Amino acid sequence: MRKLFLLRHAKSSWDDPGLDDIDRPLSERGRAAAHAMADFMVRQKIRPALVLVSTSKRTRATWDCIEPRMEGVSASIEDCIYEASRGDLLHRLRKVDDHMASVLLVGHNPGIGRLAETLVGHSGEPEALERMAAKFSTGALAEIELDIGHWGEMEAGSGSLVRFVRPKDIPSP
Repeated sequence: MRKLFLLRHAKSSWDDPGLDDIDRPLSERGRAAAHAMADFMVRQKIRPALVLVSTSKRTRATWDCIEPRMEGVSASIEDCIYEASRGDLLHRLRKVDDHMASVLLVGHNPGIGRLAETLVGHSGEPEALERMAAKFSTGALAEIELDIGHWGEMEAGSGSLVRFVRPKDIPSP
């Protein structure tokens, strides 16, 4: 059994329309959402063995809000996650070292949402499936249990959605 957490970057800022997409920062709302998600992850004892992060400024900033709460967790900033398709993400995850029981991937839509849908199909917690199918919103976290022994065995339908949490679902402390 493996566990995969898919986190879409928090809300980005469009204040500077001249910036390249990869250079867009988080908005104030996005920073607040990323900090709320960090608090949620700590409360829920979510602590992945490995974190894979896109090279975009907004994904790195999302991780930067969470990372101080995950002291000692190994993270890798990877260009192959930026603009990655579902297939690209699946290919990368299949290469994860089998010593890692869990992975958090911080990435982008549409790839991250399509990957989640492919892995779980209709398997999982019904309300979470419904929320995820409606929209994999910015800052949202999908927790997927994978019925596999090795990361290389990950394929369509090998997962079950445990929960899907959007920033707006997290109660204020």
